[in-house]
Amino acid sequence: MTRILFICHGNICRSTMAEFVMKDLVRKAGRENEFFIDSKATSTEEIGNPPHYGTVSKMRQVGIPMNPHRASQMKKSDYDEFDLILGMDGWNIRNILKITGGDSEGKVHMLLDYTSHPRDIADPWYTHNFDETYNDVLEGCEALLESL
Repeated sequence: MTRILFICHGNICRSTMAEFVMKDLVRKAGRENEFFIDSKATSTEEIGNPPHYGTVSKMRQVGIPMNPHRASQMKKSDYDEFDLILGMDGWNIRNILKITGGDSEGKVHMLLDYTSHPRDIADPWYTHNFDETYNDVLEGCEALLESL
């Protein structure tokens, strides 16, 4: 079983969206038993909070189910527990590496590194553009699933 952890700053927008998009993609592909998928934050700012209403609204709009979710922070031990740790932008990657103490096994990547156009996924907390974030997350998750 491949264990995937999506990471963003607060775990209420991008990483949560990626978690549920990926779960939906693997379910539709009939590959649910091949993966364990979760999401967490690098910061403590949103710990315990539910997903941002913009994320919830976008997931409803595109018909992707969401399980109950509360933001939680990544721990150093997550490095050993997951096969892939996927940040949404360069800042997330720097913070992930601070938490883990490095990436000796090459597990840490940006989600869009799996696409033909690697780039940061903009934080909709600031941009308020959940459509653009969703499109980037979907592109990254589809490319990731194809690579697996």
